[in-house]
Amino acid sequence: MSETFTTQIEQPSGQVHAGSGDQYSYTVNVGLAEQEATARSPRRIADDQLRLLRQQFVDPAGMSAARRVLHGSSTVILNGAPGSGRTATARVLLYEVQRTAGIFRELLPGEEEGALTDPGLVGAGDRLLLDLAQADITQWAQTRRDLSALRKAVQEQRAHLVVVMPHDGALESHLQPYRADIARPPAMEVFRRHLRLHGIPYEEYRLHAPALDEFLAEQPPMEEIAHFADRVRRARAASPDRDGFATWCENSRTRSPWRKEVADCVATRCAAPQRALLFATAMFHGAHADLIHRGAALMLTVHDTPREEMPALEGPDLAQRLTEIGAAARPDGCVRFDKLDFDVAVRAHFWDHMPDLRLRFGTWTAESTELDDPHLTTELRTRLVGRLAEQYLRTGRGVDLALLAEKWSGAPTSPVRLAAAVDALACGLRDPRYGRSLRMLVYTWCKNKPLSGNLAHVLLRACTDVIAPTHPDQAVTRLHHLARRERGATPALDALCRLSATSSRLRRLLLDRVTRPSASPTVDARLFLRICDPAALTEPAGTPHPLIDEKGVQDCTVAGWSETFTRLPQAYWRPYAERWLHAASVTGSHRDRLLYLLVDAAGRNGSTLAALYAAARAAEPTAPGGRASGAATTELLLQKISTAQGLYPPAAPPSRGTTR
Repeated sequence: MSETFTTQIEQPSGQVHAGSGDQYSYTVNVGLAEQEATARSPRRIADDQLRLLRQQFVDPAGMSAARRVLHGSSTVILNGAPGSGRTATARVLLYEVQRTAGIFRELLPGEEEGALTDPGLVGAGDRLLLDLAQADITQWAQTRRDLSALRKAVQEQRAHLVVVMPHDGALESHLQPYRADIARPPAMEVFRRHLRLHGIPYEEYRLHAPALDEFLAEQPPMEEIAHFADRVRRARAASPDRDGFATWCENSRTRSPWRKEVADCVATRCAAPQRALLFATAMFHGAHADLIHRGAALMLTVHDTPREEMPALEGPDLAQRLTEIGAAARPDGCVRFDKLDFDVAVRAHFWDHMPDLRLRFGTWTAESTELDDPHLTTELRTRLVGRLAEQYLRTGRGVDLALLAEKWSGAPTSPVRLAAAVDALACGLRDPRYGRSLRMLVYTWCKNKPLSGNLAHVLLRACTDVIAPTHPDQAVTRLHHLARRERGATPALDALCRLSATSSRLRRLLLDRVTRPSASPTVDARLFLRICDPAALTEPAGTPHPLIDEKGVQDCTVAGWSETFTRLPQAYWRPYAERWLHAASVTGSHRDRLLYLLVDAAGRNGSTLAALYAAARAAEPTAPGGRASGAATTELLLQKISTAQGLYPPAAPPSRGTTR
């Protein structure tokens, strides 16, 4: 199935609000930012993330065997010691699978997706990750009981499943053929792969470094090797000319928290301008000196600190002020502390030991993203927000971080501050400790929270950019609640349509949601018209059969059209009905079924059947196959209407299809 939902019918009438509760209208005045939010599908985002992982990846021992098992049985159960890269291996295996349909997603037992035994959990061609590396004995035992049913659904849907099992966990004999054991990949090769991706030339890191040998001899987890490589990169950036590879590794190896040094630095520099420069340097670490200078000045403004009266020519210059705090500008103009990771310690010190200023730190960060400076790039803004978010998450304040994002989204706001709000919430959602609880918070907000300011836009971006790539079912639920509350522009509904277009299973799930009884039946009827696209229902798009052949989808279609005829005015639903009739005129194998479903939804309501016939007559001139094709469709529709009214002998309805 294509990655974008190409059908777009403008609303032919005004908004309808029905059911209990308030309905909110929101407008996101962000121009290009809104376009960027909708330009990439969640499927593309997920694939890009997996592609980057593959570039960083070095095959562990046993990778070839794991590939053979997955290729031969569509399922592999990975076992490996902690730190061997089990989860990364699972993701790479799924990335390497040839795919013409389906999506990558992570199964989360105990959350919203349902039981592993539910056959509807697996879509055609899906690539499924079930990471149980940290599962307890009870959860792992339940999963083993459910694996047979899950594997059956995977095979029927031509999908692929990788299970990461607890290290040395129990595994019954009938599951042993699907087991693959992996061991650590060569640590030096992993380290060098990361340096190469950091852009460090080979001739620099091929030299001997005793500190590196000592570090790798400890057999650190793969994640620690990646962190060590990043520290080497930063050590090189701090002194590219003065030191060599061995020294960079030594500095990275003898990593110091610098707590006492930072505390002494802050204690001996009591003047507000000095502390403002220290904080700005830590937050903008690695940025141009001009930007750090402006950040320090902004800190004084945020804290209502009066400016010094000393003439600028008489005071110390920026180079001297930076030297006083242990930093300096490099030849490229970028400022760094002399000590590796000193900036990390400075940020932690200000946060931990100046708790009364935390709200102002947030204000400063938001206003800093809005500085008009040529050195302030989008990447640097994202990094700045991430450094603030790190303090919230480090100290167990995940919910407070979400509340900060809400505050930043309040009107009036600028596009860059709105992007900062999205980045802040994304940091929390991606954090392994708080991701689950914040996804639930996003659910509550999408469903019930008053959508003041541009909060709806922030929630929309969180759903599409962060939740949907790995947890698309949860994104569907949240976007559906947002779409129900839209009036005027429909960015959430548009995103929902794009997401459902990435997977037949997601479209099936969404059709079920919008056609089940709800407190907002009229709103769901409007959503149904956008989602129930006849072209998408009749195209196999790499799946064993088109959705329209499934009895469950047919039932949802009849229910949805029935609610549409009952609750929406004819002027609203008629353009969608005409599109449905046009689809019937060009899909010979599904023409009968499409028309039958429409007539079945109308029941014996004479006025509705008459309106359908009138819509068919009006659609004849614009039928894809020409007026003659449109007229033939109208004639067939009339026969089915006559049968429904008892004027013709009843004809056998089209087969109700598979039950799914």
